Amino acid sequence: MKPRLHHKSDGIALIIVMCAIVILSMLAAAFAYSMKVETKLAQNSDSEQQLLWLGRSGVELASYVLSQEMTIRSEPYDSLNQIWAGGPGGPGETNSVLSGLSLDNYPVGDGTVSVKIVDLERKANINTANTTVIQQALTLMGVNANDMSVVSDSILDWIGPPGPARVAGAEDEYYQALAVPYHVKNAPMDNLSELMLVRGVTPELYWGSNATNHTPSVFQHKLGVGTAPGEEPDYPFGLAEIFTPISSGKINVNTADINVLQMIPGVDAAAAAAIIQHRAGPDGVDGTEDDIPFRDVNQLSAITGLNSPQSGNLCTTRSLTFEVHVTAQIGDYKREYVAILFRNSARSIQVVSFYWK
Repeated sequence: MKPRLHHKSDGIALIIVMCAIVILSMLAAAFAYSMKVETKLAQNSDSEQQLLWLGRSGVELASYVLSQEMTIRSEPYDSLNQIWAGGPGGPGETNSVLSGLSLDNYPVGDGTVSVKIVDLERKANINTANTTVIQQALTLMGVNANDMSVVSDSILDWIGPPGPARVAGAEDEYYQALAVPYHVKNAPMDNLSELMLVRGVTPELYWGSNATNHTPSVFQHKLGVGTAPGEEPDYPFGLAEIFTPISSGKINVNTADINVLQMIPGVDAAAAAAIIQHRAGPDGVDGTEDDIPFRDVNQLSAITGLNSPQSGNLCTTRSLTFEVHVTAQIGDYKREYVAILFRNSARSIQVVSFYWK
């Protein structure tokens, strides 16, 4: 029998078939991966919408709690031991609809929300502060006297109307001459981070020397006065801890810390400590069951020596403005939202802003 001859074309055909199979397998794998990615993206998009509505639900929960707090007649104040502030609840709250309510992992639909509420009256309002208040804050921080005048005057120039710069301040001419020029605002601050644009305000001054949550800004221009060569300033806290651009302008003596309390004219370190000792109750710790919050600013006179008109103009025991932080979660998906609420009354709470971080 005559043997059959194998041609080279048979081997080439086999190679082509194998290559085609490999290519088709790769295309199939790529298609499957693409479908998986598309499905994941679709799920993420759907989750984002759900998280958004969860975030809004968290804000509504905060509004509800703040509204109900106003209806408790036995507690005509806002304090750190109340439920809105994360405390165990005051005496009046135990018999209200807020009894037993937790703001952590509150179930909503297919997810949960965790809500943290912070009143802004626990800080001083930068937009209503005068030279005395600003310089008192800088004194508490240990700012050099030369730097103090520059920072104080520059802040007041920034938030004030257009006009000649104060003695140590700065108007548009100064900012336009910088390496990265910009205009002075000449209007109240909307966000406290605007302080980072003001002449003399360094990251250390804004955050405090021990803060690690900031990076140098291209807008920062240190004056280089009041500090020895190579020596860094040491500030125990920053402007961000004691000022806010949004509040009623009064300081809540039930929620302010010892530094902010000393920014009230007439209140020194001893008086501020006495205020905290009184409101914290027998255990000396704020936000616990034995707290004794101030019911009225007139009670301050026995501790600070401030008379009633002074107390009423500078202080309060009821907060009106609140910053709400909402953590919305569905399965492994999580998103954080922030809202600013203004409480006009128990029936009127306005959402000033809402955004996600």
